[in-house]
Amino acid sequence: MPSNRRNGEQISFVHELWRKGTHMGALAVPAFYYLSGFDKFEMSLVMVPAFVLMVFIDIARLRDWWFWRGFAKRFLSPLIRSHEHAGDWTGAFYILGSMCVSIALFEKPIAVAALSFIIVGDVLAALIGRKFGRHFFRGKTVEGSLGCLLGTLIVALLVPDLPLWTGLIGAVVATVTEAVSFEIDDNVSVPLVSGLVMSLFQLL
Repeated sequence: MPSNRRNGEQISFVHELWRKGTHMGALAVPAFYYLSGFDKFEMSLVMVPAFVLMVFIDIARLRDWWFWRGFAKRFLSPLIRSHEHAGDWTGAFYILGSMCVSIALFEKPIAVAALSFIIVGDVLAALIGRKFGRHFFRGKTVEGSLGCLLGTLIVALLVPDLPLWTGLIGAVVATVTEAVSFEIDDNVSVPLVSGLVMSLFQLL
């Protein structure tokens, strides 16, 4: 969640709002997974093609193919951060990839919670960190991390069929992972680490 960091690569706050608005739209995935009654295999048939499409879009962007220059750039370019323009994969690539892995690895309530943690937590961490962040720890704002914790706790309370203590532990783990993970994109580390910890807690 780069926007909860102090650096020079931030997009404008207005574009941050647009970016996080689209990010919140990703809640449709865990919501659909739960409400549709799909099993892991059926949901993978939906998510894997979406991930493959995102891979194509990112490759088109990185290699400046016509599809990017002539069509996708005008819609997506304002939402892309400088490190992504410089050659990194976009957040959408990472979140769609982590969705595919989380759905394959975890039981449905845990997968729904883990994916919702990164979506809701990311939005609150970014917006609160950008607007109110004054205190920094390891390059990220304390205020943004508290916003992330608020979001993950709300998710833990609302996800159906998720035991309360499992959800609360997952919420804390997701927040800590967001705060300390720099080498691995948060869109990957947060759902996978929190999902793994919740799964292990369930076994105990």
